[in-house]
Amino acid sequence: MRTPADRPLDPEATTRDRFSEEAATFTVKGRDTPDLDAGVAAIRNVLRTLPARPGVYRMLDSGGDVLYVGKARALKSRVTNYTQVTRLPRRLQRMVAQTRGMTIVTTNSESEALLLEAQLIKRFRPAYNVLLRDDKSFPFIFLREDHAFPRIAKHRGARVGKGIFYGPFASAGAVNTTLNALQKVFLLRSCSDSFFANRSRPCLLHQIKRCSAPCVGRIDTAAYAELVDDAKGFLSGRSQEVQRKLGGQMEAAAASMDFERAAVVRDRLRALTYIQGSQAINAGDDAKDADVIALACRAGTMCIQVFFIRGGQNWGHRAFFPAHTADVSEDEVLAAFLAQFYDDVPVPREVLLDRTLAENDLMADALSERAGKRVALRAPQRGSARRLIEQAQRNAVEALDRRLAESTTQGKLLAELAEVFDLSSAPQRVEVYDNSHIMGTNALGAMIVAGPEGFRKNAYRKFNMKDAQVGGAAITPGDDFGMMKAMLGRRFARLEHEDPDRTGGDWPDLLLIDGGRGQLNAVLEVMGELGVHNVCVVGVAKGPDRNAGRETFYLPNGGELTLPPNSPVLFFLQRLRDEAHRFAIGAHRAKRSKAIVANPLDDVPGIGPARKRALLMHFGTSRAVRGATLEDLEKAPGISRATAVALHGHFHPRG
Repeated sequence: MRTPADRPLDPEATTRDRFSEEAATFTVKGRDTPDLDAGVAAIRNVLRTLPARPGVYRMLDSGGDVLYVGKARALKSRVTNYTQVTRLPRRLQRMVAQTRGMTIVTTNSESEALLLEAQLIKRFRPAYNVLLRDDKSFPFIFLREDHAFPRIAKHRGARVGKGIFYGPFASAGAVNTTLNALQKVFLLRSCSDSFFANRSRPCLLHQIKRCSAPCVGRIDTAAYAELVDDAKGFLSGRSQEVQRKLGGQMEAAAASMDFERAAVVRDRLRALTYIQGSQAINAGDDAKDADVIALACRAGTMCIQVFFIRGGQNWGHRAFFPAHTADVSEDEVLAAFLAQFYDDVPVPREVLLDRTLAENDLMADALSERAGKRVALRAPQRGSARRLIEQAQRNAVEALDRRLAESTTQGKLLAELAEVFDLSSAPQRVEVYDNSHIMGTNALGAMIVAGPEGFRKNAYRKFNMKDAQVGGAAITPGDDFGMMKAMLGRRFARLEHEDPDRTGGDWPDLLLIDGGRGQLNAVLEVMGELGVHNVCVVGVAKGPDRNAGRETFYLPNGGELTLPPNSPVLFFLQRLRDEAHRFAIGAHRAKRSKAIVANPLDDVPGIGPARKRALLMHFGTSRAVRGATLEDLEKAPGISRATAVALHGHFHPRG
């Protein structure tokens, strides 16, 4: 289970609770003009009262936004370096020129400063820090222990609950493969408690020999507990012990002429052999429980490959491409990655690296403090652990080569896109908008984002059109123009509020609208109302008979253009539009599925779960509640006169 040390600390709570006696905050603001002298002056103002203690500092610009977060063993010495601008690389000189204030937090040790630095970087995502862009959570296998017959299932998110979490796994696919094999070998249930409690006969999983059917008494508690213990042993790395046990059971069944039982155990052994063969990585005794991390660098781009080894098995690997790595050394990038990566990922007992870091001992101490156990960082030079490092290095290089090839192709397409639409430079952020509904019901808008690195799925957005309005009036169901205006209005109103100076990188260079001249004019109208005039907008309309390859592109100046059917730019634009369409359709289907099982009482203000249950118990159905008179509603238990009036008025509004 996750220990308190595993949970990420809130930066403000860290400052307030753990370091309250030693914390000191200084905010100094100088001139707003972005010049080097003003930045140095702001830093020197802070230096006057800065202690020579461990801590974390934040560089702030004139608007109070965080430019950089750093940690130091001695704050005064470290911050003094920023006043010696001639010795700074050009990147840090630009940062100092923008600095107008600093915030300082002292800590009790440098390892505490390292942990706090990682938390603040993930929170503020400063422009001058190395950033871990892929912050998607990792899936786990969760074995619940709050039931007589424990359930095994995939889990993603906060690790809370009574049970054991095994992981992390690199992907949902790796978890699903392992779970399927575990069901074949150990026959543990994967159903929910409500499903389990309402079974009167075995489900399909029992029929295909993937569950022991404890729901209908096909196995008793003691025998099921033995299966659970075997599963724990396998997931903890004692697979050979489990294999020997199953082999003994098969031989005993065969010796007693129980060949049907022997065949069942044989099938379980085959499944166990399969999962061992598909996941084993020959970790040897040097790395039974470790993360293997290697870095590759080429053409200014860095890739960090991480293998998850648990119990001598490979639970998958993932490649990461940190941002803001220009002019930063490989060791510094790797150290920043480790601190941010393990901010919310459980730390194993050992981390194998392809190099020894300059602050190796400090990083080990910080990770040990976070994990609540001793963590070792080492760079193996021989043996099976070294072979793991070489495999991670090879995968890092291959992933980087693929990334560079994709980026080169993507960059070339974006440059050609700029020529087609007469842009001043290749767009760095392309946003594509689409909407989806059925006869106006469950209306939903969608935005996808693409850039030089491909689709940015963490930037995708959905827009619920249930209560959307244009010009103070509700949108007529099925009004595509009104939906597009409402969606773009909300998008750019929020952008203007969050980033009025357009420095955050969230402003698009090109908008693609799925639709023709009408949709384009609707978007241009709402953007004009918001004062947004320097973003190129293009409407993409399907050709005759909605044939792909004969699209017409509508330009803001009233012009139209088509591209040759074999044009790479046309294929690229089709791919962008199809991705937006896929995302919109998927979101719409999810919303429609949710609406099918929705209860009309869910939308009534003041009607919570208890009152809804009381109404349904009294009237039987929500339709009966809707048709009830005011007097009948007052007779329902727990429904006051005021609640009855509000409920009746909701279903019977006066014209």
